[in-house]
Amino acid sequence: MEHESWFFVGIFVFIFLFWIITGGPVHPISFTGPSLAQPQELGGGTYLSLPRALFGIGGSAGSSFSPTIGGSNTSSGFFLSSGSAGAATSPYHSLVSLSHYVSGAGSLDPRNEYLELSVAWGATTPVDISGWTLQSDATGNASIIPKGTEIPASGTINAAQDIILTAGTRAILISGQSPIGASFRENKCIGYFSTFQSFTPSLPQNCPAPADELAANYGTNYIRDAVCIDYVNRLSRCQVQLTPPPSATSACQTFLVKYLNYNGCVTAHQSDSDFEGSTWRVYLGRTDAMWRTRHEVVKLLDASGALVDSFSY
Repeated sequence: MEHESWFFVGIFVFIFLFWIITGGPVHPISFTGPSLAQPQELGGGTYLSLPRALFGIGGSAGSSFSPTIGGSNTSSGFFLSSGSAGAATSPYHSLVSLSHYVSGAGSLDPRNEYLELSVAWGATTPVDISGWTLQSDATGNASIIPKGTEIPASGTINAAQDIILTAGTRAILISGQSPIGASFRENKCIGYFSTFQSFTPSLPQNCPAPADELAANYGTNYIRDAVCIDYVNRLSRCQVQLTPPPSATSACQTFLVKYLNYNGCVTAHQSDSDFEGSTWRVYLGRTDAMWRTRHEVVKLLDASGALVDSFSY
């Protein structure tokens, strides 16, 4: 036992001498207490980082959900893209909505790519959408909704004004350029435009029936012109007559050229109670596609940049 006691004493003496040789009481560690390094001092070894998602909910490509445990990054949840992160909700949020579907997305011809915007039936005030923005979170594409023409005229440059929608009305937002050079509101005569240009979606063909136009506008002796009556009865609605048949009477030819076209129809029916349509055709004027065919986030922002509506596909 005595030898064992001297053995342990020798060990303590050895440790003491080693401490003195390595700095003893002046060694820096003597002035600090025990501590646990912060995670960042450990080189990130205690971080738990979830994988990045390709798309955040309501965010752009590259948005991520990346909470950390024990780290200095205190943020959590889903990151929104620029333009929507922290953005206020528009006062029009419950009044104006998108169709949540893009028809012809990614089309080689942007005139075939469109979505719809509508104003709720319960809206009590008009909504001016000119100056609002459509935005793609996936690509960064953005287009401002332009002004338009309430009643366009054929063969002339149309004056533009703000596009104002009322309760129950809608706007078809087409990515490409307008076939007639302007955004416009549909009306009772608008189908005549499709004689010379192609529209997507197709224009309504609800022009007044040619036979009704003949009866109302031919003039005196209408009933005696059987050839004209038979000819007009074979015509379709919204069909422009550029070259009346040579066999037609002068009165019949005058009628065909004056009334069976867009401008003539507008002149005759502009004051009708059912003249104005409930749909605007709004052209964003792009030469390339606005939306991706897949993995897209569509946002509608009002004039102040607040979020009106959004959807993803």
